[in-house]
Amino acid sequence: MASIRKKKELEANSKSYVKPTTALPTEEFTETEMLLHWNKYAQRLGDKGFKIMESLLLINDPVLNGTNIILELPNEGSKLDFEKEMHGLLGHLKGHLHNHDITIEVIVNESIESKRSFNDQDRYNRLLEINPNIELLRSTFGLDLPG
Repeated sequence: MASIRKKKELEANSKSYVKPTTALPTEEFTETEMLLHWNKYAQRLGDKGFKIMESLLLINDPVLNGTNIILELPNEGSKLDFEKEMHGLLGHLKGHLHNHDITIEVIVNESIESKRSFNDQDRYNRLLEINPNIELLRSTFGLDLPG
């Protein structure tokens, strides 16, 4: 009986114990510093083969407003794709900028798409960047592609 009472006392004591909260850093940072770490993260994603997420991060320079980072994306689909991966980016920025108040706000602006009209040369260069063997294919078969 004494062991049960002791166990209940221990449970009661453990419930009242409140873990001390450690203050997370909230150092100031500039828009330039934020962009530097944003672009480094995008490059790291690209190096790992996550080209879609890399292109979403680089489609537009995000704007800093206090600790809120605002990114404009061209459509709802790109916003959903971005939001799936946003947690990793936020962790990266909070850690490297030493500020845990950072938030990211995504705004859909469908007029962005019209800014980026790609011609055949742009498309070819992008494909070439993704897979350099395309040039070999083009030259081997004498294909009529820009380049």
